[in-house]
Amino acid sequence: MNAKPRLSLLADRLLGDLRPRAKSLIVTVYGDAIGPHGGTVWLGNLIGLMEGLGLSERMVRTAVFRLIKDEWLQATPIGRRSTYGLTETGWRRFEAAYRRIYAPIDIAWDGDWHLVLILASSLSAERRDELKRELAWQGFGQVGPNLLAHPNADAQELTATLGQLKMIDDVVVMKSRHVRPSQGKALKELVRESWDLDGLSKGYEGFLARFKPVQEQLKMGEATDPATAFKLRMLMLHDFRRVLLRDPLLPGELLPEKWAGSRARQMCKDIYVRLHTGAEAQLMGGLANAEGPLPPLHPSYFTRFGGFGI
Repeated sequence: MNAKPRLSLLADRLLGDLRPRAKSLIVTVYGDAIGPHGGTVWLGNLIGLMEGLGLSERMVRTAVFRLIKDEWLQATPIGRRSTYGLTETGWRRFEAAYRRIYAPIDIAWDGDWHLVLILASSLSAERRDELKRELAWQGFGQVGPNLLAHPNADAQELTATLGQLKMIDDVVVMKSRHVRPSQGKALKELVRESWDLDGLSKGYEGFLARFKPVQEQLKMGEATDPATAFKLRMLMLHDFRRVLLRDPLLPGELLPEKWAGSRARQMCKDIYVRLHTGAEAQLMGGLANAEGPLPPLHPSYFTRFGGFGI
């Protein structure tokens, strides 16, 4: 009997080590795999696809129900069956995530900062905490009791968030520039106090350690069957996303030397490119929607985010 291929064994081990939650893993699959191919599939197809990632039919159905409740997905009944696709809200959330996951490794910075001053007299403590949580997801750090800052903020995303929270009139948004470059040491210390870079670095180092064996096997030329390629790609992106979504994506000038985040992104890109053909074969061979087989991947899908260049 032939021994199980090394990459297949690594995929099984990673699935056991990571133990991803069903709802979060399905979000990863929709974001990276189903979204680029139209965003809608039959529920039965989704169940079959997720089985290879360790999820039972019951787990998938429960997770999909919760994603509908959270306005990520919507169901479209067609006869006795239903397709499940991304809502407008789901697409908007993924657009923001895509920019972070597939963004260029080197982030250009003009030296400006976005400052958000929260008016304590206008918002309750609970509402202030809600705003701080939402802006933390966008990378803002707390540099004062009611002052948040980011050196490379997405102004559009910030405005949209304030509008959704109905807080546009309860904060002051300003732009500022550091006028004394010679104080770079003090500025880096301020960054360390405002963002948990040490914890973030540990997260990236864990990702690097987990997926280094996969990268090494791929570089050695080991072939991957489509199911294993898809499994490894999803587990890698899921693990990378868990760390990345806590990353404020600060400019390199403000980060420690040999920043683990840069190495993790480079590894993710390298593995992704090597797995791409096999993973896409798994997708295109097993998924469909009401119109038939899923449409092929659009060439500009990732490149428009400046990323992996598939």
